[in-house]
Amino acid sequence: MITPIEQEIVGLLKHGDKKALTLLYQHYADALLGVISKVITDPDLAQDVLQESFIKVWKKAKSYDPSKAKLFTWLYRIAYNTAIDKIRSLSNKENKEVQIEDSNVYKISAEGLNQDVMDIQKHLRSIDPKYNIVLNALFFEGMTQQEASDELNIPLGTIKSRLKIGLRELKKIYDPE
Repeated sequence: MITPIEQEIVGLLKHGDKKALTLLYQHYADALLGVISKVITDPDLAQDVLQESFIKVWKKAKSYDPSKAKLFTWLYRIAYNTAIDKIRSLSNKENKEVQIEDSNVYKISAEGLNQDVMDIQKHLRSIDPKYNIVLNALFFEGMTQQEASDELNIPLGTIKSRLKIGLRELKKIYDPE
């Protein structure tokens, strides 16, 4: 059974009214922070994740369907997944080491460069913009597929499909057999 406050919040969210965020924060911030704190022990980082969660809630507000889940369940999932994503991203950053002594960045000769792909930005502009945007986000802006999904407000599955099709389109340009 949906409570009157939940009904009001859902209505405000659906209409893009920022008052919904205030109400969400007043009624759910403590509970969501508790959920996040079970995953992230650093209190400052947990607060950051809480804020990121509310941003995601705001961006995805129109997709909330009360017939599929209670408001708190939906909020819980967003907060929990945001916390897990933060842990993964921090773990990935810590695992990436730069090995300067073994680097060959400054040893590349002209023979090592493939002249056929030096104009990739030009070729990227020649493919359908929906594929171009995804390839640009993933390869030139360094986003993960999940980050691109969040930033571009495109479902993760669509990001993966557009990546595959976009790469196929580039292959046709570079290897037209």
